[in-house]
Amino acid sequence: MPNKQRNWAFALHGGAGAVAGRDYAETEKHLHELATACRRELEDGAAALDVVEHAVAELESCGLYVAGRGSAPNSAGYVELDASIMDGKSRKAGAVAALRDFVSPVGIARGVMEKTPHVMLTSVGAQAFARKHEFAEVSDPANYYTLPVGVTDDDIGDIAHGTVGAVALDSSGSLAAATSTGGTFGKLEGRIGDTPLIGPGTWADDNIAISCTGIGEHIIRSGGASSIAFRYKSGVPLDVAVQEMLDEVARLGGDAGVIAATRDGSIAMPYNSEGMKRACGSSDSGITVATFE
Repeated sequence: MPNKQRNWAFALHGGAGAVAGRDYAETEKHLHELATACRRELEDGAAALDVVEHAVAELESCGLYVAGRGSAPNSAGYVELDASIMDGKSRKAGAVAALRDFVSPVGIARGVMEKTPHVMLTSVGAQAFARKHEFAEVSDPANYYTLPVGVTDDDIGDIAHGTVGAVALDSSGSLAAATSTGGTFGKLEGRIGDTPLIGPGTWADDNIAISCTGIGEHIIRSGGASSIAFRYKSGVPLDVAVQEMLDEVARLGGDAGVIAATRDGSIAMPYNSEGMKRACGSSDSGITVATFE
């Protein structure tokens, strides 16, 4: 009797900074196309780590979200990029923070994971590493970065925010997560939020993979992704574990969103902001794409 194909699942987010009343049809179309590609990869047996890296790289390069090409300048007038990635089976992880002018921060984060004994490189060290390993640089920063969908010039001086992320369970039972951002608009030079931090912003283990989005300072102070993972491991149901973290973010005065996938193929995509650009799919369901309720 042939072996039954194991479950797979994935979820994507384009940030919890969606503003009610704005049109996100373009991002929803893009998320559907990307979700279709992720579904095809997982059906073909791709590894979860490869799927989340590819998905986040696509979200970075398209300019539709506050990550990669869609990032805004900091208070000093230039873009700083953060990203992280984690493999649940090995617990290996990599991250970059305050990185300038590279096309795919998440790819460099994976490079840190695979080519160094470290978890995170920052600023000029991250830049030197990326150049040494010939990751693609932004050749013309002045004309590369663009305001993402749903963001206006009026948002630049505010604490508007956005992030992209992906989580996946592959057919071998492995989980992975990745997250990337340009950070809050108008942030102080050198500011680092939750996104590149393994634990608060990104987490994957044998049971669950999580990517967070929202106001990073509040996510960090709430415990973020790893606090959800530890609750879930202790027997708290997935939806309760996620909601408890979001409730703590709200209590601290922030807003956030979460995508999570578990070893049994369950998916969660809750948020307490106005909206969150998101998509998901699994071996047991079709593709879902949404921004608001």
